[in-house]
Amino acid sequence: MNSMNKAAAQAAPDNAVPCSLERATLAHVPELVTIEQRSFHIDRISERSFKRFISQNIGDFRVAVQNDQVVGYYIVLYRQATNLARLYSLAVDPDFRRQGIGRKLLAAAEHDADERHCLFLRLEVQLDNQAALALYHQQNYYDMEIRAEYYEDDTDALVLQKLLPRYQPSGEQRLVPYLTQSTEFTCGPASLLMAMAYFDIPSAEHQHEELEIWREATTIFMTSGHGGCGPHGLARAAVRRGMAVTVHVSKSGPLLMDSVRNEEKKRIMSRIQQADINALESAGVPIEVGDYSLDQLRSDLDSGKLVVALISTYVFDQSKAPHWVLICAADDEYVYINDPDQDTFAWQSAADRQYLPIPHNTFKRAFGYGSRKQKAALVLSAAL
Repeated sequence: MNSMNKAAAQAAPDNAVPCSLERATLAHVPELVTIEQRSFHIDRISERSFKRFISQNIGDFRVAVQNDQVVGYYIVLYRQATNLARLYSLAVDPDFRRQGIGRKLLAAAEHDADERHCLFLRLEVQLDNQAALALYHQQNYYDMEIRAEYYEDDTDALVLQKLLPRYQPSGEQRLVPYLTQSTEFTCGPASLLMAMAYFDIPSAEHQHEELEIWREATTIFMTSGHGGCGPHGLARAAVRRGMAVTVHVSKSGPLLMDSVRNEEKKRIMSRIQQADINALESAGVPIEVGDYSLDQLRSDLDSGKLVVALISTYVFDQSKAPHWVLICAADDEYVYINDPDQDTFAWQSAADRQYLPIPHNTFKRAFGYGSRKQKAALVLSAAL
């Protein structure tokens, strides 16, 4: 993974030397490899990877050309079914820096992302790369978080983001912290832990607490391997940890029964979920049966709550697995989620999964699981 997102571009003087931008072709690869070798000492993009980006037409890949020589490039990548772009890499040949080329490349990358109706352009940069940081801050990128020991040499990365022109934030926004699930079956606990962190509810060490929540909320079985978590079990775990919860489900009784075929497994899943339902009812936790609408979701978010929701990832990666995410915000066009999943694509970073903008129509298709579109959402706030 070329995790550098290597911003070698420098801030530019006013007397910038003209250069043209062209779509990268295989003929450019030898010069691109040379720029890569001259610009970075670790985490370089290989010749093979350059060719793959070009031949498979992955994202937007453009080169800066001056006097028939390639002097810089950028690669912007996109996540399917979302409006998020990632500046995967940007570099300027050391002999051609301080001529405005880096600034021109960055502006073109933003334009490409905007043309694809993306809300955000994100990147990672080394904390000690002061020239790159100066450029990004001058261009209105803001710091999101530090990722410790992110690079091959164990140096830290700063994640930056820019809201592209079409998005107008209102007021000051406190970001919901991001957390990556530590196992393939703990998306629900990881989503709950992010909400706890936002509401300043203390917890044990991340993986320990994540696995404890899973043990409390697991359905035992699921499509394959370890079972995930049911909505009622997650709600019980949230209540135990000092949260106020309202459960919204599309049907009464146990859910996710269609995820297994074996009747004995179905019986066990039903029994354990019914125990969770009984416990919630005894504790007076509201369980609302019906359609949890987008309007209701937005109302809950506007009141300061967060929502853990069950989705199908099929519209994003053609996988039919049930998946829990944390919904952090919504506006007239998008629902913003923290997705705890570790994606399999090498060019997707954790920063891509924080406040991930999902268009309303896409979210409506993703919200729910299975052929019967079973829906579940936990509306969370700190208990009074």
